[in-house]
Amino acid sequence: MGDSGCDPTDLQNNEDLCKCLLERISNLENRNLELRERMRQMESEKRYVETQKIRYEREMRKLRSEIEQLRSPPLVVGEIIDVIDNNRVIVRSSAGPRFLVRVSQFIEPKDLKAGSRCTLNQQSLALIEVLPQNYDPQVYGMELEERPDAVYSDIGGLENEIREVKEAVELPLTRPELFEKVGITPPKGVLLYGPPGTGKTLLARAVAHETNAYFLRVVGSELVQKYIGEGARLVRELFELAKDKAPTIIFIDEIDAVGAHRTESITSGDREVQRTLMQLLAGMDGFDARGDVKIIGATNRIDILDPALLRPGRFDRIIEIPLPDLEGRLSILKIHTKGMNLSSEIDLRAVARDTEGRNGADLHAICMEAGMFAIRDERTEITQEDFVRAMQKVSNGFVRPTLKNTFGEMFA
Repeated sequence: MGDSGCDPTDLQNNEDLCKCLLERISNLENRNLELRERMRQMESEKRYVETQKIRYEREMRKLRSEIEQLRSPPLVVGEIIDVIDNNRVIVRSSAGPRFLVRVSQFIEPKDLKAGSRCTLNQQSLALIEVLPQNYDPQVYGMELEERPDAVYSDIGGLENEIREVKEAVELPLTRPELFEKVGITPPKGVLLYGPPGTGKTLLARAVAHETNAYFLRVVGSELVQKYIGEGARLVRELFELAKDKAPTIIFIDEIDAVGAHRTESITSGDREVQRTLMQLLAGMDGFDARGDVKIIGATNRIDILDPALLRPGRFDRIIEIPLPDLEGRLSILKIHTKGMNLSSEIDLRAVARDTEGRNGADLHAICMEAGMFAIRDERTEITQEDFVRAMQKVSNGFVRPTLKNTFGEMFA
């Protein structure tokens, strides 16, 4: 009869076999996890490569398109003379002749306007593109790109004048609803006049700093051109650009250079100046509405300006910028000496009292000369004596002539 018990050796072998199998299974599972992780990495790299492939293909197509454009012949610049229908227009090429041509299907019918610039195919003269309106480079040069650093607090003795300029120029741009509620039309322009050096241009610079409007500044002599019609065309394009960029402020400094009283013209230059003036008058208040465009003019010769330029509708407010009084001179001196190292004994009111008849530019020159005298003596502090010497030096440097009445005269 056989033994029914288990052999201990067989049991030990079974346990070893189980451990071996379990260990092998564990190794296989780890290997499986590693392969899965590697597969995910490979898939991620594959997606990245596919993305890069698409990007390079797109860039290649862009470069090929650019190469084709560079190889294509140049287009002819022309002008639309008349619009027959949405598919046909009459154009004038740069060479001069007129042609009836077809219009590209990619051009909107509303863009087809007589007088617009366009590009034409060299062979078929088909209209390819409508170009934007262009202006004279001088007009673009009148744009103020950087805001001046002048502020109203830098202007002394002109509190009433500053308030009037704010009401006439800034208020219609910032709060137009006030004029609508009252039922009046906002002022269109302001003319600043007065002796030289009283702060007319400085006030305009402060307006440019305080407003967010498009600002164009021009000197009156820039509008006077050599050839017939060039000055008028420059003025017309100036106002067209101002209307396109509205709200706009146009500052015309030394407006007497182009706005002098009209007399019998003797030379062709005088006649050209008068033609430019008439275009300026039409732009300021002519048949076409000026839009949201404000004008600030500045001159120290209001006596020679043409009466048509001074009437309401062109300059609704004519503001005199006079020589500063005692308090005005004291305010200007405080502004100019704000950053200066002054002695405690200095009496600015006495300096203001002794500078009767001086303008703001003179007071600035006196402050500068006082500082120069301190530097000459190798001092870092400015004394009252420095101001006395500066006043004597500035007063002896020139004699200001008295302006005579020259109404109607015109100066080249």
